[in-house]
Amino acid sequence: MSITPPVGSPISVASVPNLRDAGGYSADAGAVVRRGVLFRSTDLGAVTDDDAAVLEGLGIATVFDLRTVAEREVRPDRIPAGAKEVPLDVLADRDPSAAPAMMLKLLEDPVLAEQALGGSEASGHLLNSYREFVSMPSAVTAYRALYTDLARGGDAPVLIHCTTGKDRTGWAVAALLLLLGVDEEVVFTEYLLTNEQLLPALQPVFDRFRDAGGNPDILVPLLGVRREYLEAALTEMRTSFGDIEDYFTRGLGLGAGDVDALRERLLSRD
Repeated sequence: MSITPPVGSPISVASVPNLRDAGGYSADAGAVVRRGVLFRSTDLGAVTDDDAAVLEGLGIATVFDLRTVAEREVRPDRIPAGAKEVPLDVLADRDPSAAPAMMLKLLEDPVLAEQALGGSEASGHLLNSYREFVSMPSAVTAYRALYTDLARGGDAPVLIHCTTGKDRTGWAVAALLLLLGVDEEVVFTEYLLTNEQLLPALQPVFDRFRDAGGNPDILVPLLGVRREYLEAALTEMRTSFGDIEDYFTRGLGLGAGDVDALRERLLSRD
């Protein structure tokens, strides 16, 4: 007899850390976010042969890649067999020298990282990024396309990812769960799971950074998540648009029919 893992449990795929099912959470009116439909993770640039088989076992039909063009060129995805990839560059309108768009370069160059992230600047960069996820035109375009595809019956199950699967992906999943009626504190809990599921897997990154002469402590705000990051996006959303439904309709331009379709597709009321 199969045993359903606890909600929020990581899926054991060593070459794709921070991979988990974003379903299983209670929503409004007794509904539950469907499991096995919406997954999130880091990029798929280092998938091993063994792990490719595990990914294929999830039945993923569509991979939404929220990375920049440069990120995709450096680490192209290894897509599960039979799946389609949809590139959606959330940060296309942003200065390419800004984090997280240049995440990989920062991890490889302690001097550059110190210049960009020294002191408290890493947190400041991330706070600004989360505000931009809500209002920057390229982010609006990318998230509109993502949610519209989900609403209009694009192939599922789907996997949403960026580079580390925590910021651009974190907002994509958090906003969707809020729209589906998941309690905000539960959404924060799901968002913060990244610190448990990603940071331990990145210990070799911290070690290499230290060996190259860098201070690994400055990477923690960049490679982990903090409640204040998601709070910054929520504040931007409420200031600019009102509540979460207004963000989807007035901010992203989805019609009421698409919003209803997202709930119908992603919620179970059994």
